[in-house]
Amino acid sequence: MAVSKHLQDKLSLLPEQPGCYIMKDEKGKILYVGKAKVLKNRVRSYFTGVHNNKTTRLVSHIRDFEYIVTGSEKEALLLEINLIKKHRPPFNIMFMDDKMYPYIEVSGDQDFSVRISRKPNHKKSRYFGPYPSSSAAYEMVKLVNQIFPIRKCRTLGKQACLYYHMHQCLAPCVKKTDPKEVAKIRAEVIRFLKGDVDVVLDDLHLKMQNAAEELQFERAKELRDQIQHIEHIKEKQSIDFSDRTARDVFGYYEDKGYISFYGFFIRDGKLLERTLSITPIYEEKDEAFVSFIVQYYANNTKPKEILVPKGTDVEALEHALDVKVKVPERGEKKKLVDLVIQNAKEAHDQKFQLVYKKDKELDMAMQHLSRIVQREVHTIESFDNSHIQGSNNVSGLVVFEDGRPDKAQYRHYHLDTYRSDIDSMKEVVYRRYFRLLKDGKPMPDLLIVDGGAAQINAAKSIRDDLMLDFPIAGLVKDDRHATRALMLEDLKEVPLSKEDPLFFMLTRLQDEVHRFAIEYHRKLRSKSMTKSVLDEVPGIGETRKKELMKTFKSMKSLRQADVEALARVVPEDVARRLFDRLHPSE
Repeated sequence: MAVSKHLQDKLSLLPEQPGCYIMKDEKGKILYVGKAKVLKNRVRSYFTGVHNNKTTRLVSHIRDFEYIVTGSEKEALLLEINLIKKHRPPFNIMFMDDKMYPYIEVSGDQDFSVRISRKPNHKKSRYFGPYPSSSAAYEMVKLVNQIFPIRKCRTLGKQACLYYHMHQCLAPCVKKTDPKEVAKIRAEVIRFLKGDVDVVLDDLHLKMQNAAEELQFERAKELRDQIQHIEHIKEKQSIDFSDRTARDVFGYYEDKGYISFYGFFIRDGKLLERTLSITPIYEEKDEAFVSFIVQYYANNTKPKEILVPKGTDVEALEHALDVKVKVPERGEKKKLVDLVIQNAKEAHDQKFQLVYKKDKELDMAMQHLSRIVQREVHTIESFDNSHIQGSNNVSGLVVFEDGRPDKAQYRHYHLDTYRSDIDSMKEVVYRRYFRLLKDGKPMPDLLIVDGGAAQINAAKSIRDDLMLDFPIAGLVKDDRHATRALMLEDLKEVPLSKEDPLFFMLTRLQDEVHRFAIEYHRKLRSKSMTKSVLDEVPGIGETRKKELMKTFKSMKSLRQADVEALARVVPEDVARRLFDRLHPSE
């Protein structure tokens, strides 16, 4: 591509120093953040020579760049990670999961409990994990609570619950427990979570046999299911290290413009879980690998040791993470690294066609959409309003970047008193784009409203009043409420074939914005219902109201609870009044 005079002038001023560079599009939006040992050489390389299709696509969008000089390449790495985390550029490889992986916590109380924890910060508790699979962690906690007679509730009630009568709890709520017995059970739980499951399996096999002999077949089936679950976990934890060091092992495989990262997580000598990410690559694979690992530990607890393959910048990782990083040359650790790389290659081969097909279809959809509106489209915004007879009037905004949802940019709007759907559309469009104007932020390439001519004209009137320049379209539905056409702002309809990738992308957009708006409406409605009901019950103030909603989560669960369940949160007399208020017909 021809390099503009503006870019040529800036390229000539690049220093021969380490630092970070920030690529931008014509709107000033950050596309890509990179680091360089020598800024002059690295940034110039994007605009000279031949690149693969992925890099060529990135370069075609670049209209400007900035750079920040650092004292060393190591400082550039840390700055790069912070800039990626802050701006989330679409062409950067990112560790997409912002939340911390869960741990299993064995609390340090006298009458302890076993639960999921996202932050392992209680000094008296024991933690196991992290578990990259939340479902695996929750299943393990469920299993522990079924097998061992331990406390299930966070706050002790005033009477024994069902778990006590099922022999799954010692009922510390109503009687004093034996510290020695509790300590013994706690030790057994910890051994089980460490992977020493043989004693538990033997005990379950014996109980299953006894239940079968006594013709308690349902109980025998429950025990059999528990045994199978434990054996499945045991089979997955096939890697065993005697030194019990917490270590993570990472590897990658790159092919056809995509890279797959793979990781093993080993705690107490057992393989807990494995993780995978496959993504397009626009940079050197070694640098992408280091960036991925550093981003991963921005939100997750670091182990004692990290193992990586040969060629990895160990020094940069150790500097960024303050953890011992090794490239094993022989032995079991080398076999483990080789196994991770092998897994990365196999997973890449399995998933590549699916990911490539999806990316290709999204590219086709966006190109088709750009031809329809006669403008290059990357950012699409869409609104949907929700209310019930004018109450709790809300709107949801979703943003798609290159055909993919960008949830960090989603917004909820609580609108003024309902007058009409048209007025609601005008209000939310005005609030959204007046705010973007005020903050000096870029506008979308296209606004899609969920509706036809009336909704389009409402949005157009606000856009024109604000003197903005972006096209508006609407999604027109058939008699079955399915999307059949895209209506342009001149009210011309463009039919959408169900074989067209654009149809699937727009349907997904429509479903997503509808889901987002409805979800917010239900949340507000639930809050208003909760407030009106709970405020009418004597003995329930703000503190008890919060405790009730923290325990039961929703009005539906609150209505389903009996007096006994309510009494675990509030005094029994208050629980009875609340139950009566929730069930007036009874």
